[in-house]
Amino acid sequence: MADRLLGKEVNQALLEDLKARSEELQRADIEPCLAVVRVGEREEDLSYERGALKKCEKAGVICTKRVFPADVTEDELLKTIRSLNEDQSVHGILLFRPLPKHLNERKIINEIAPAKDVDGVTDISMAGVYSGSDRGFPPCTAQAVMEILHHYGIPVEGKKAVIIGRSLVIGRPVAMMLMKKNATVTICHTRTKDPAAEARQADILVAAAGLAGLVGSSYTNPDQTVIDVGIHVNDEGKMCGDVAFDEVEPAVRAITPVPGGVGSVTTTVLAEHVIRAAERTLSK
Repeated sequence: MADRLLGKEVNQALLEDLKARSEELQRADIEPCLAVVRVGEREEDLSYERGALKKCEKAGVICTKRVFPADVTEDELLKTIRSLNEDQSVHGILLFRPLPKHLNERKIINEIAPAKDVDGVTDISMAGVYSGSDRGFPPCTAQAVMEILHHYGIPVEGKKAVIIGRSLVIGRPVAMMLMKKNATVTICHTRTKDPAAEARQADILVAAAGLAGLVGSSYTNPDQTVIDVGIHVNDEGKMCGDVAFDEVEPAVRAITPVPGGVGSVTTTVLAEHVIRAAERTLSK
């Protein structure tokens, strides 16, 4: 039976640090603040919003919301983001996506000031991940993967990591962050000839393909750590990941569950980014 890498233990350690950092900022008359910008009432957005607001409260981050109807104009949304960029009391901006199709999503995303892009979605933040600079922030889910590995003392340097999935928000950023820690990284995708054979060689396997139950025991080896980034609801109405958990857990050394793994750490990382953004204003 594999060791379960539980997000709640990572969260507990992170939140203790975040509360202390928030209190330090408040002593300097800076109250970390996240502005949530939401268009419409998509249930996925509302669920994530509830979790983010709850986690921010625990971390000592205050939140403000800007909510618009689904038919909001592009000009109105851009005007709001520009206003939040200029508001010195706001340290981070979270824009829910996808936006309605009548809006130019990339244009609106890139209107967010990199210093306040705590969700790591702007082109400048992405460039920062790939170049190794501190401009902007990495995507929260990608950093959540790294926080779990760090908390549980999973060795990264010199290890072989295989990532299933090459999205801009998870697969590619995780690859860059693992390489920064001196792992040797392989990315598998829809054109990879034999992803299971590639995955079996991995010390660390990150499943981020967006396909429920894709990764079975044929992808694994007994010394492997499996990080499951997928979040789905199966035919029985239960949450599951990209990994066939019941099949894979007996076959590997360590694994993150779904739910209770990477997803639960993502909102804590979001709060950490807001606090870090506030600390940067203090240092300036």
